[in-house]
Amino acid sequence: MYEVIIIGGGIAGSTAAIYAARKKMEFLFVTDKLGGQFLESGEILNYPGVVKTTGADFSTVFEEQLKFNNVEPKVGEKVNKIEKMEDGFKVSSDKGSYEAKAVIIATGSHPKKINVPGEKEFFNKGVTYCSICDGPLFSGKTIAIIGGGNSALEGVDFTKNIAKKIYVINVTKDFNAHEYLIEKVKSYENVEIIHEAKTTAISGDKFVSAITYEKQGKENKLDVEGVIIEIGRTPNTAFVEGFLDLDDHKHITIDCQTNTSVEGVLAAGDCSSVHEYQYTIAAGQGCIALLKAARYLANKR
Repeated sequence: MYEVIIIGGGIAGSTAAIYAARKKMEFLFVTDKLGGQFLESGEILNYPGVVKTTGADFSTVFEEQLKFNNVEPKVGEKVNKIEKMEDGFKVSSDKGSYEAKAVIIATGSHPKKINVPGEKEFFNKGVTYCSICDGPLFSGKTIAIIGGGNSALEGVDFTKNIAKKIYVINVTKDFNAHEYLIEKVKSYENVEIIHEAKTTAISGDKFVSAITYEKQGKENKLDVEGVIIEIGRTPNTAFVEGFLDLDDHKHITIDCQTNTSVEGVLAAGDCSSVHEYQYTIAAGQGCIALLKAARYLANKR
């Protein structure tokens, strides 16, 4: 039986694994893919101590750090169930099952897609899913932000002084966001709101140059240099439904110490109820989760 099983190969899980190795714990680090959101990030300019990098390069550095600390992740296994046992937990994957006294879940989340032509082709070539992460890339440019909820309007607020012009493409008649955000966005002179508009295509050459939407049966095209899709994220938590408490958006409910509703199970990063999708937050939570798991185990002895 392991002391702790860490599930998820993004920055939260990797940080927890590095700390587990440094503490000489008996642990298992299991993930379906190593890298997490690193695999979807373009430029990264907001991680402390790193002036500028890319998701791919950052992922490589983390893999090197894992090797340096003799961490051997079990890659290619998707965990599908966690069960409580008398003296710990049973973690089952599509390739086997393992037992541990504590579990850290760091399975992340994935952005919701609009599934239109050009979205996949221009990903990281003008198409992104995070205003805070990638907004600075569009300095002085004309962009479109797709969405009508809080995340979309927060994205508009964040990029208002970065982008030259912002089109907000919202598929519904009104925004579904906090009133104060709606009022702020409507007051910005460089923001143009287009309601009841369904995005139908993203186009360009090497990079995005236009977006097409349909409104009242008529097709319209806008010249833009970037498209930020902010229609929400889906946490990768389906395998713990019924086992752990989840919030209304299916994130794992945690307290400030990363504890879940089941003692001995902790959660960190984008799958948790913090609802802030940032590398620095995920890394910090991964560290906290491992340290709290170690303290939990010490108190059980």
